[in-house]
Amino acid sequence: MPSIVTISGLTKFYGTIHALDNVSFEVPQGSVFGILGPNGSGKTTLLGIITDVVKANAGSFTFLDLPFSADMRKQVGVLLETPNFYHYLSAERNLQITAAIKGRGENDIDTVLKKVNLYERKSSKFSTFSLGMKQRLAIAAALLGNPNVLILDEPTNGLDPVGIAEIRNLITLLASEGKTIIMASHLLDEVEKVCTHVAIMKKGKLLTAGHVDEVLANEDIVEVSAADLAQLETIVNTLPELKQVKRQNGNLQLFYPIGTANMENINRHCFNNGITLSQLQLKKKSLETKFIELTN
Repeated sequence: MPSIVTISGLTKFYGTIHALDNVSFEVPQGSVFGILGPNGSGKTTLLGIITDVVKANAGSFTFLDLPFSADMRKQVGVLLETPNFYHYLSAERNLQITAAIKGRGENDIDTVLKKVNLYERKSSKFSTFSLGMKQRLAIAAALLGNPNVLILDEPTNGLDPVGIAEIRNLITLLASEGKTIIMASHLLDEVEKVCTHVAIMKKGKLLTAGHVDEVLANEDIVEVSAADLAQLETIVNTLPELKQVKRQNGNLQLFYPIGTANMENINRHCFNNGITLSQLQLKKKSLETKFIELTN
């Protein structure tokens, strides 16, 4: 899969603050790429640089192996801040103004309103919208001109569970249409549900980046349970290649080097030692667990 964005050694200072420190990674075309990090990690600065809003002190970035240009800017839809529309104008009129400012997308207004499920409310004033609807209208504005790439900064920030689910479903829909989506977020669960790739940052440094499954996969975790948990724990501790055993929510988690857990052997070993398993499941490490490990 070719890279649509290549980031090379981006560095940014704000006075004595090192906002970005030699950050490099690639965003594959057609991916949903999540940039994760706590506040102050450099996510917004990074997005500001690749949308040409902020200038880097060092490093570079390219779109499809070419330097960023005004023509390429037309292929990118951006949501970097809280939605900023005229409160007493309708959704449709606000998008007309946005299209006029952009110089493109005037004929897309009905299409994008339908895509974000706001067409039935196109004549409603922006002030009557919920937070989730306001955020969807902002994404509709970013979609004007049918860009190939969407860059979203904290698209679910401040939303309730319903609003978060709406944005998640919208991102999944846009990704299915072949758009590349780059989104910064601190909501790890949401990123895990929609992103194909992830970069984890802390204090301006890139800790890791890659396919979500690759970032998470540094060990096999097998969850097992039985009626007698204490006896089960004694038995599984005699399994070969086992690194660690932890109790978790009434189950045992068995940790193996990546690619070495054999479910059949675990089941047979327990059965041969008088234990009938009520649960045997291979689990990947959650993004939250990995994120906490890395950022700590």
